[in-house]
Amino acid sequence: MEKPGRLFGTNGIRGVPNEDLTSDLCIGMGRAIASHFNASRIAIARDTRQSGDYIFSLVSAGLLSGGSDLTNIGTLPTPGLQIYCKMHAIPGVMITASHNPPKYNGLKVIEPDGTEASRQTEEDLERLFHSGSPKKADWRSLGSITSEPEFYKTYVERVLDSAKMAGKNVKLKIAFDAGNGASYLTTPLLLQKTGAKLTTLNSNPDGLFTSRDSEPKPENLTALSSLMKSGEYDMGIAHDGDADRCVFYDEKGEFLDGNSILPILTKYYCKRGDTVVTPVSTSDSLEDVCRSNDIRLIRTKVGAPLVARTVIQEKAALGGEENGGIIYPRHQYCRDGAIAAMLIISIMNSTGKRLSDLLSEIPRYHVLKSSVQRKGKWEDIEARIRSIDGIQKIDETDGLKVWERTGWVLIRPSGTEPIIRVYSNAKDEEAGRKLLAKYLSIAAQ
Repeated sequence: MEKPGRLFGTNGIRGVPNEDLTSDLCIGMGRAIASHFNASRIAIARDTRQSGDYIFSLVSAGLLSGGSDLTNIGTLPTPGLQIYCKMHAIPGVMITASHNPPKYNGLKVIEPDGTEASRQTEEDLERLFHSGSPKKADWRSLGSITSEPEFYKTYVERVLDSAKMAGKNVKLKIAFDAGNGASYLTTPLLLQKTGAKLTTLNSNPDGLFTSRDSEPKPENLTALSSLMKSGEYDMGIAHDGDADRCVFYDEKGEFLDGNSILPILTKYYCKRGDTVVTPVSTSDSLEDVCRSNDIRLIRTKVGAPLVARTVIQEKAALGGEENGGIIYPRHQYCRDGAIAAMLIISIMNSTGKRLSDLLSEIPRYHVLKSSVQRKGKWEDIEARIRSIDGIQKIDETDGLKVWERTGWVLIRPSGTEPIIRVYSNAKDEEAGRKLLAKYLSIAAQ
């Protein structure tokens, strides 16, 4: 934890079960959630992680102890739970550690409007937990559990409707890699309903992620990449562990993350005067597309909840992150990997263009990212960066974003792991590599 008393990071509470996520923490946080929302019913779901039963049981015990009834909607992508919460106007708890390695797990708290918990909510939950003051129901008022294991079908239909793909016949050959995560059932069903010819990889639940790491980046997607390079598929799709993010391969085997997908979606789904929201980590490709189409771009700190709340506040048409998380407000105010896939498929289906054609229409920047273990205080790293010659401009929205002659670099402490993340953005790939190496070295000192 970054500071005493703080439990929530950028995306919920995460840690190693039975070490960081102790029984006291999970039960106590369950009681705190029940006390904060004072809701008669709370929804709960989980991803496929090996420790899911352990965390689910403990958090459920705390929620029940606080007097809330639970609706268990089973193993489902995080945005599936968020849709459920929004439909029924009740809070929820998602048991997931998203893209982190399998030894980790965590909790995401969902507000009754389907958004991830605000920092104000998180602070109140932390206060309740540390004070030991969450309510405990007497034996007559303890909660009970019901299940809705078929809700995943409703979620799939909502995604189809939001993307206006219901009843469409898609003539695409698609390869999909679930990474043994929460989308193993929902995304294949979704793609089948479009009429696409589908080949699936790792579409079975495996809480150890033995087929590939959960983070959907090129080095973890070698099987999907090989399949795409065969030339037999129109597109490849992959999700992270809880399927709130989506990345793609085009028919030539080129990898596309949010730095490519968000500008494409902006070009096709936004009009003049609209607003798009993204973190400071996203490529300048989006900035160029927005500028050329007279679309307002707002940059925030890194973190899906911050992007989502800014989308709401600014009545934005679209939001998203460089990691493949797309927020489509006509669907819901959260990242959803399934809606991202459907929106891209819809563009391809309506225009007849290949994914490589769509990619060729947007400005190209080379975005590189890496990380180093955090050895010292962030203040010391920050001071070293500020002393560097050649910096033209500094932005302090999140960590430090510095511009040099050849491009920019973002250096920020992770909100979920004890590491420093470094991103570079440049027109020239070699220049980007030099910038990345330079600032990684400084951050590692």
